This record gives sequence, C-alpha cells and structure tokens, in this order.
Amino acid sequence: MSGNWKMNHDHHQAISTVQRLIFRLRPEDYRVADVCIHPPFTDLRSVQVVLDNDDPQLMLGAQHCYWEESGAFTGEVSAAMLAKLGVTYVIAGHSERRQLFGDTDEMVARRVRAILANGMTPILCVGETGEERDQGWTLERIRDQVKGSLDGCTADQVGSMVVAYEPIWAIGTGRTATPDDAQAGAHAVRAEVEARFGPEAASTVRIQYGGSVNPANARQLMSHPDVDGVLVGGASLDADSFAAIVASLVQE
Repeated sequence: MSGNWKMNHDHHQAISTVQRLIFRLRPEDYRVADVCIHPPFTDLRSVQVVLDNDDPQLMLGAQHCYWEESGAFTGEVSAAMLAKLGVTYVIAGHSERRQLFGDTDEMVARRVRAILANGMTPILCVGETGEERDQGWTLERIRDQVKGSLDGCTADQVGSMVVAYEPIWAIGTGRTATPDDAQAGAHAVRAEVEARFGPEAASTVRIQYGGSVNPANARQLMSHPDVDGVLVGGASLDADSFAAIVASLVQE
C-alpha cells in the first residue's frame, strides 16, 4: 500500500500528516500489508525522523531518483543518497515522469537497476494512455514497458520488486478502472514477467493498481487475484483517507 504525495506538502505539513497517519494505522493493518509513503525530496529527512521515533513499521519511500551515484547532475538525487535516508521503496517510471519529463524505458531501466543496487525496492510503473486504450493497444503497451523497463534485471531481482499498473487515463482524472480492468492490466504484467523471467518471479512479484484510488473503491479494485495492492495519489495526502484505504484490506 503506497501513498505517492507527488509535489504536495512542505516539510511542516509532511510532519503533521505522517503523525496523524501513525495515529490512525492499527497493528492489524501492518499484519496484512506493507505500508509506505512517498513524500517530496524536501520532506524525506523530516519524515524519516518521525518514523524512526514513532513508527518504524510505516516505511519511507521516494518518488524518483537518478541512476548515477554522484556527479554534475544539477537538480537530481541519486539512489545512494536515498538509501542513506532509510528509504525502502522508490517509484520508477511514473507516468508523469514519462509524459512530462521524457523518461524512456531505457532511462527507467537504469533507475530500476540503481535502486536495486542500493538495496531498495523499485516500484516500476507501467500503463497506457487513453488513446492507446481506445486503439486496443493496452496489453501491447504494458508488455513493451515491462520488457524495456526491466532490461538488465535478473529473475530474482524482478521477483522481489513491485510493479504498479497505472492506466494513465485514470490518474488524477476521477475516472477509475473497473476491477476487471485492473485485473486485466495486472495479469498482463504478471504474464510478461513469467514469459521473460520465469514462473517463480511471476509468482512473487507484487503488482499494484494505481489511478484515482479512494476509500470507497480500494477493496473492490483488489478483489481479483493479480492485484496485490494499490498505489494511491491524491487520497494519500489526507491521513484519514489513506488510513481508511489501508484499513479496507482487513475488513471482514
């Protein structure tokens, strides 16, 4: 269960939000799910201190990284720097990075390998645009992104990571994929992983759905076997909302 704050919350707001989230999450939530939040870079140290002191079960994530460890790369943050801050999960290839900042599958693959090399877990994002969906290219687009973005990875590495299926037409639009749509996309990811890395990697890779997830639809979106969790955007900015999404997993 991942909460991607995107470019929201300064470090004061981040501290307040994470403290409220810690208060709302229950022991049973952690028994059924890994829970991670992904603040902006400027908030990471502040949030790390709160988590270390108050709730080490809630994990710290980052939204992006560069593949070089250091150098003349103004404005970038390396995977090695994130690892020093106790980051556990790093998002790679989010659709906004691909669409707005020109990330290619080759660039994403380099980020994924850097994240793995520094002992963290990538959350690789794949998904189709509305136009690609309308043209019937969804499955082909997913297969191509999985293939290109995992280039150079081993089966063991892929089996240990997370892949988020996030249909671009459903991100921040209020449109949500149906549970069947989420299952179809997640199944396509798992099938491509199996074809390229074998059945063991396919059985252990965790697949999230991302795109307008909220407390009302989260449980239903995870009702199919290939959807192991959710990557939450706007609804994770509010601690009560994100905690309700996590809690929906343990409802009877």
